[in-house]
Amino acid sequence: MLSCVPGSRRARFPSKSLFLTVSLLAAGCSGEGGLVPPGEVLSMQQVSPVIRPEPAAPAIASAAQTAFIPNGPDMPAQNVLAYPVADGVDMTQMTSALPEGNVSQPVVTGIGTDTLQLASAPATEDYKPTNVDIGETQPTVSNQRSVTVEKKQGLLAGLMPRFSNPLSKPQWAGGMPAAEKACRKRLKRLGVTYRDLPAISNGAGCSIPYPVEVTQLSGGIEIKPAAKLNCQITDAFAQWVKKELAPAARIRYVSGVKSINQLSSYSCRTMNSKRGAPMSEHAKGNAIDVGKVTLNNGTSISVRKPGFFAFREKSLLNNIRADSCKYFNTVLGPGSDVHHKDHFHFDLRARKSNYRHCD
Repeated sequence: MLSCVPGSRRARFPSKSLFLTVSLLAAGCSGEGGLVPPGEVLSMQQVSPVIRPEPAAPAIASAAQTAFIPNGPDMPAQNVLAYPVADGVDMTQMTSALPEGNVSQPVVTGIGTDTLQLASAPATEDYKPTNVDIGETQPTVSNQRSVTVEKKQGLLAGLMPRFSNPLSKPQWAGGMPAAEKACRKRLKRLGVTYRDLPAISNGAGCSIPYPVEVTQLSGGIEIKPAAKLNCQITDAFAQWVKKELAPAARIRYVSGVKSINQLSSYSCRTMNSKRGAPMSEHAKGNAIDVGKVTLNNGTSISVRKPGFFAFREKSLLNNIRADSCKYFNTVLGPGSDVHHKDHFHFDLRARKSNYRHCD
């Protein structure tokens, strides 16, 4: 059972359909409550609508202010100039003319309207056209003294390694063969003083590919004059002097060797200087002739056939001559022939079956 007004009388309805109809009407009378369970009483209250004020419109600038606004209501819609404007230009007639290129060119205002005006007159007195010649440039004449720069031929660096030490230079780069390097190491161990010379080549049969110039041997023994030899004969001669000549002189004369006088080292000639004879080993720097030995005590021993009573001299010469065959392939001296009567001839001539000729 429903009611729309407080304090109203209750009515009873015999029919269920009538009851449903009254319930729907009660839902419409109850306002926002919708259907209300039977026995509940709803009250109706009148609510007035709430009207919110509109936001205030933005303030409109005055006529004096809008006169300087390029896109204002009194001006046509144009771009705003973002560059400084010279004095005397009407701000109300500003357009989108930009000062590109030469700024002294005339600027036209009022573009897009029926009245075109010049914003400023061109400064023709400041602008003078000039002709630029882009042809061939002429040389500048100067009173200053010219400086001549010498151009040197460029060299490629780093393509080939540099070798300051001849022994470290490989054979493929023009260096010495391994045998020559090993020979020079032996000379240093023997205490030989020498220097490398450029290759000697004086025709067929007269050449030394890797010559040395010897000035001193082990113990400071001087070679007079300096001998030009190949390294192999130098090595053999230095060993003979150190192991045979110097000890024999010390035993017999109680004195060391001071110097050795050599009569021939490198010489481009035939054997015994005979015409038509084979080339001598001297032509290869592969032989040396010894004429005299000087001791530290001043004694000079010449290589010749000693006298009958020269026992010490005879003993020394015979001993060193016999021992020299251990170091050389050819040994000639006094008694061998007329050409070697006053000197010893030592060489390293290669023969078949390693034959050594000692006479």
